[in-house]
Amino acid sequence: MPQSRFARRRRKLLARLKKLGIPALLVTNESNVTWLTGFTGDSSYLLLGHGFGVLISDTRYTVQIAEECPDLDVEIRDSRQPMHQAVARVVSTARTGQLGIESHSTSVASWEKIEEAVSGSHPPLELVAVGMVVNELRAIKDADEIAEIRKAVVQAQRGFAAVSSVISSEMSELQVAHELEHLMRRFGAEGPAFEPIVAVGARAALPHARPGSTRIGDSGFVLVDWGARTTGGYRSDLTRLLVTGKIPPKLEEIYGVVLSAQLRGIKAIRPGATLKSVDTAARRVIENAGFGKFFGHGLGHGIGLDIHEEPRFSPVAQGVLEPGMVITVEPGIYLPGRGGVRIEDDVLVTRDGHEVLTSVPKRFEDSVVEIG
Repeated sequence: MPQSRFARRRRKLLARLKKLGIPALLVTNESNVTWLTGFTGDSSYLLLGHGFGVLISDTRYTVQIAEECPDLDVEIRDSRQPMHQAVARVVSTARTGQLGIESHSTSVASWEKIEEAVSGSHPPLELVAVGMVVNELRAIKDADEIAEIRKAVVQAQRGFAAVSSVISSEMSELQVAHELEHLMRRFGAEGPAFEPIVAVGARAALPHARPGSTRIGDSGFVLVDWGARTTGGYRSDLTRLLVTGKIPPKLEEIYGVVLSAQLRGIKAIRPGATLKSVDTAARRVIENAGFGKFFGHGLGHGIGLDIHEEPRFSPVAQGVLEPGMVITVEPGIYLPGRGGVRIEDDVLVTRDGHEVLTSVPKRFEDSVVEIG
């Protein structure tokens, strides 16, 4: 990705900081550092202000930084110097009287160490808590980011199609998860976007079930929530139910309700629509069917460098959709002890509406698979 793109992002952030009246920001969130600089390592901060930008890292990344972000000034610390001391030295050079810190990703302990390290600064330095200003900028993807997410979707879908053709009744949830990860890598993914969820039967009532030893043949259905991560770091996120045998009529009923809710939510996506209204559009379908208390999470979340990003659909969400946002739509109904259904797709907000990026079939009859 051209360095000019990262410089453009930093300029956008500086403009936002100027409106907030903050002369400089210490970016501590690793994904935010990557988004602003192109650096893909860890344990590094970015100090950004008007007229300066310094990446603070350590000796492990000297060569990597030179390759990935040659246009940035760099402060390299060695093992004898903790991060807070390096921050204090760079800040003293910048001579800014106020420093914003990403409060959502900086621990109290780190904040206190930085505050102590800069306590003798001249002029005196005031630390100010700053919210998710970078994350809000990241919510709107540029063309290259959207292309990366499309790639992650293709990798995930190809992996799922392949694992669906080899799944057997004797395989455990964990074996299916591992096979799915392997197949996504074979189709070009760097790895999974997150640890896949493979939940058989009653375990599908756990929205974040961890794959275990339960066998696919122990029930007539299995919930799979998975995604791929590209070599560029971008992610996809999908969920489907696979019907592998005889299932209770109640499950087929809630499948229809969840699918109707998802389609209603997707239909509501367009620029200017409030996040809350999209959530409500889908949630109302589930509530009207009598299953409202069994849908306890938000309708969806943004995806990108992280699997959970801004914006987020929920009954209390603030904000509106804008072109370039990519967000999941994933209603679910979870019946404790009986099982659950969740259907999830990735949706791009376009200038005049939306585009569903994922294309795995999701009619109930499409969910039926033959297993050995």
